[in-house]
Amino acid sequence: MEYVLKTNSLCKHYKNFKALNGVNMTVPKGSIYGFVGRNGAGKTTLIRLICGLQEPTSGDFELYGVKNSDENISRSRRRMGAVVESPSLFPEMTAGGNLRYQYRLLGIPDFGGISDLLKLVGLDKTGTKKVKDFSLGMRQRLGIAVALCGDQDLLILDEPINGLDPQGIIEVRELILKLNQERKITFIISSHILDELSKLATHYGFIDSGRIVREMSAEEVESACRKSLKVSVTDTAALANVLDAMDMEYTINDDTTADIYARPNISELVFALADKNCQLISCSECEETLEGFFISLVGGEVRE
Repeated sequence: MEYVLKTNSLCKHYKNFKALNGVNMTVPKGSIYGFVGRNGAGKTTLIRLICGLQEPTSGDFELYGVKNSDENISRSRRRMGAVVESPSLFPEMTAGGNLRYQYRLLGIPDFGGISDLLKLVGLDKTGTKKVKDFSLGMRQRLGIAVALCGDQDLLILDEPINGLDPQGIIEVRELILKLNQERKITFIISSHILDELSKLATHYGFIDSGRIVREMSAEEVESACRKSLKVSVTDTAALANVLDAMDMEYTINDDTTADIYARPNISELVFALADKNCQLISCSECEETLEGFFISLVGGEVRE
């Protein structure tokens, strides 16, 4: 598998505080990498290191195969755009004016691509409207457009839907999916709105206390969060024999409870258990959310 970003025991210390403590992270090319962690877990610090806004205390990382200590790292960073915390925009300018300023900043002499870029993010009809009069969703999409001015193929977004209304969230989500699927742009998205992130991410990195707790594909997370039938019985050993005979997947939790990853015929299950002198006490459907899964990984609650 090809990776756009790999970190190796990356650390960032501020006096006695370890913001990052040996982070090992891999972001596959073409993925939408959901970067999940509590506030203060180290997400923004890592993003700042990757963007070159700060230097690591120890460890290193590779961006498109180029180490951060290599003199060519700036060339790799030109392939990357970022919107960290909130878009840096000029409120008195139009959307087009902001993009023209960014083109000049990057030394791009031809403004010919600006109209296509505005159309791509759905701001081609804003005309002379100033950014100060934009909605939060429009500003976020313009921020993404600014980050794309150099024809980047990696975008880092820090809390891209924070504070947006439902319509704004949908617009930003659809834009991210469009850029990923049509332009093959890789995304690293830091977010604490896990329900929304689950609609986007193809891969996840869970960070806590400055360490990557686990990296998983969306399929692995979906499997971990899949629906199950939680049952309570008088004898889980008998239940296991019955479920094996029915060729059903299950997990025995303790002497009286189990999770069944299927939809058995309850009447058949009750009769089969009765033949084993086992009673079905209760059953209920459950499905773990991404938030619930994250809490089970790191403990405690998600703090916003």
